[in-house]
Amino acid sequence: MKRFLYLSLTLGLFCVTSCNPADKLERFNLAGEAQGTYFAITYYDAAKRDFRLQVDSILKAVDESVSLWVEKSLISRINNGDSGVIVDRIFRDNFNKSLQVSLLTDGYFDFTIGPLAQAWGFHRKNKLELNDRQIDSLRNLVDFRKVHLRGDTVSMDMPNMRFDFNAIAQGYTTDLIAAFFDRQGIKSYLIDVGGEIFARNTKPKGERWRVGIEKPSENADDKRVIQEIIELENKALATSGSYRKYFEMNGKRYSHAINPKTGRPVDHNLLSVTVMADDAMTADAFATAFLVMGLEKAENVIKTVPGLEAYFIYWTPDHRYGTFATEGLKKCIAAESL
Repeated sequence: MKRFLYLSLTLGLFCVTSCNPADKLERFNLAGEAQGTYFAITYYDAAKRDFRLQVDSILKAVDESVSLWVEKSLISRINNGDSGVIVDRIFRDNFNKSLQVSLLTDGYFDFTIGPLAQAWGFHRKNKLELNDRQIDSLRNLVDFRKVHLRGDTVSMDMPNMRFDFNAIAQGYTTDLIAAFFDRQGIKSYLIDVGGEIFARNTKPKGERWRVGIEKPSENADDKRVIQEIIELENKALATSGSYRKYFEMNGKRYSHAINPKTGRPVDHNLLSVTVMADDAMTADAFATAFLVMGLEKAENVIKTVPGLEAYFIYWTPDHRYGTFATEGLKKCIAAESL
């Protein structure tokens, strides 16, 4: 799922001047395309190491495990009925975290959403024109309680069930890259994989990392406008929105966010959810879950899960944008945004 966060950064390659210890660090910027989206990384390193090859290797490893667009990935093989697949740590991590979030959200997050996502056209270009009977039939294939991970193998209680880690894998990728940088002793970095962001410490001169929350727009091609600027330090941020990724059929707009309980794209007034957490995988998953369940249910879940903060943008009955932020997130909004 594509997310819409902007880095409030001026990209440059290197800065090594003055006798200030912070200025002896060399700045690196890595950017490119991966997992059907972009990645952008900024880090500072006194040893002047370029980690592009290592980052590319991490991105490739995730694709080969849990990408639905890689034909021979582990998840693709499992979804296509290969019962002999031995899963790796990446698959296990995504499965276990997805199961945890599914339980905490009463199934509004469901990593077996694959049959519905595919039928609604989010895994391929040829969409089906679904009737109520077809939707109900597909909905019976969506139930996270009917899939099992035992050791290095997975099983499904019903044929034609399909795993889908799209709502969590990019956050997981961000966390993998962050863990790699930590092992290398990198003390200052910002990682963004498709809008799933993690910031370690501050910039070398003490400024917190700054990212933007996008203001919703009516049309996908509208110019992007920043709603709020968020300052991050040792936190992750992820946004899920229903206003840019959608398709139109027979004059009606369908969101990319599908409610597992109804089998249909969500149809409520919540436009965008930004979640802050200790890791990007958690932020990613709960941003999707909250967008599906709506503002009222999301507020109730936040109260039960330690470490979650969120910022919601919704459409009011009088056709205006409304916002709601938890207290912890309010403290991270830059002064010029207030």
